[in-house]
Amino acid sequence: MSDKSLKTRDQIDQRYKWNIEDMFPDETAIDATIEEVLAQTKDYGRFAGHLTENAAMLLEAFRARDAIWQKLEKVFVYARMRRDEDNRETKYQAMTDKCQTIIAQVSASMSFFTPELLDAPEDTLLSYIEEEAGLKQYEFVIRDVLREKEHVLTKAEENILAQMGEITGATNDIFTMLNNADIKFGTITDEDGDQVELTHGNYITFMESHNRSVRKEAYEHMYAAYKSMINTIASAYNYNTKTDVISARIRKYGSARQAALSGDNIPEEVYDNLIKVVNEYLPTVHRYMEIRKKLLGVDHLQMYDIYVPLVELPKKKISYEQALDMMREGLAPLGREYIERMNKGIEAGWIDVYENEGKTSGAYSFGSYDSMPYILLNYTDTLKDVFTIVHEMGHSMHSSYTREAQPYIYGSHSIFTAEVASTVNESLLMRHLLDQEQDPQMRKYLLNLYIEEFRTTLFRQTMFAEFEHLTHKAIEDGQVLTAQWMCEEYQKLNDKYFGPAVGKDDTIRYEWARIPHFYNAFYVYKYATGYSAAAAISGKILDEGAPAKDAYIEFLKTGESNYPIELLKLAGVDMSTPEPIKQAMKTFESLVDEFEKLV
Repeated sequence: MSDKSLKTRDQIDQRYKWNIEDMFPDETAIDATIEEVLAQTKDYGRFAGHLTENAAMLLEAFRARDAIWQKLEKVFVYARMRRDEDNRETKYQAMTDKCQTIIAQVSASMSFFTPELLDAPEDTLLSYIEEEAGLKQYEFVIRDVLREKEHVLTKAEENILAQMGEITGATNDIFTMLNNADIKFGTITDEDGDQVELTHGNYITFMESHNRSVRKEAYEHMYAAYKSMINTIASAYNYNTKTDVISARIRKYGSARQAALSGDNIPEEVYDNLIKVVNEYLPTVHRYMEIRKKLLGVDHLQMYDIYVPLVELPKKKISYEQALDMMREGLAPLGREYIERMNKGIEAGWIDVYENEGKTSGAYSFGSYDSMPYILLNYTDTLKDVFTIVHEMGHSMHSSYTREAQPYIYGSHSIFTAEVASTVNESLLMRHLLDQEQDPQMRKYLLNLYIEEFRTTLFRQTMFAEFEHLTHKAIEDGQVLTAQWMCEEYQKLNDKYFGPAVGKDDTIRYEWARIPHFYNAFYVYKYATGYSAAAAISGKILDEGAPAKDAYIEFLKTGESNYPIELLKLAGVDMSTPEPIKQAMKTFESLVDEFEKLV
């Protein structure tokens, strides 16, 4: 077997696999846990009609609800992560599907909770908090439910929506299976002249190749696969978007976007500020594309020329072990305790390192409240992969601190704050590498890499955010999302963001079809806002030292105990204003200026 061939799961060394067995050393315990959940859910019906009779009853109901969801979450996370190891494994496909069915059942059984809570007078609920000390823990939750009162339906209606939950998530599951288990991109000829299977995991590596024919072949193979299924994918995304719009209307929101942002109490102006400020700085991106065109020495810059580093260095592989050492050095400003906690996690088996056949593409941090904060990678020995490890470790460390400090009810994170934790780590590593680099050629390389991080995170995700806003607005205006319309609109956005230096082709218009985040509406903008906040926080940590570091660690412990914008203020950033985005844009502009002078 060629070492360039994709390995099967059993061919991966155990030390490079996550210790998922720690969750359920004996899988027979899963069925017992499910039975326990179903029994407790059945018993939960006793609270219906009596939820707010007195403070003690309300506290008991809150605690019983947490206990049910905590157990069910653990089973679902285990099943989903097992499926992600190899999406072709029918056992874990079935287990994941079963968990999703039970989640819908439990949601339906508990659907009376919020409507009944809101049936009680607000003064009564607030008096219960003062009367029963245990309810103090749930004060933020209660006040948040009261804030959303006008969007909560009757008990019967909430029950119907809860039962429909299993179906309304179907388009996401359909795309996931199509994208990870079924779609194939064929083989291409790599830089060494070998035939290699093109996969999600190695695509970006080929796009960064200094051999233009390799980039072009990978690019064309990738999008040819999506083009061949474009109508099916368009149909899935059309109905996914319709689900968002109809759900928002049912709950009496003004739009799907308003509904999506309401959960975190994020004003829509935050979304609009992001797009507005980023659009103001698009001329800087266009200038960078002109620099890219000149340095590559091409008459017409193509989309497959966008990712290749502009400074060519000797090909150097960075082993996984070397990557871990680089991460430890880069994150040293976060303090000894942070590094020690991280090291213990690595040794305990947080990380699943290498790609294998059927494995879910990309990277993520996941886990339940009771488990390790696991990390899925598809590591390919590049510097970019080092940044991916650092990024996902930011998420997992955030989870580690939060789960230790917060009760289950606040033990998770909104994406809005989660992306800050990951991107602070990336920023610290980049600043560390730039500060220690003496070689002019390597400095140019790192500057280019930093510019690309800005472009692919802040600018690219904002472009995605514009596309999502367009598609949902179209459905709200009575349109149908056809493949042709979406391809045309995406092409217009791509032209606007990349500018005149990039030549037109009929391929990039299909890119929207391969973006899994679009199946989680109005999610991607948080990468861009998170990147802006992280740039400000990492700068504070490096400039101010211990006080800023300590404030940031305290932020990592807060979980969902308040609204994201309020939590970020603890770390010294106010995202309700456009200022952090403007600061990030100025940093990007200065990086392009320095890079242009050096080259």
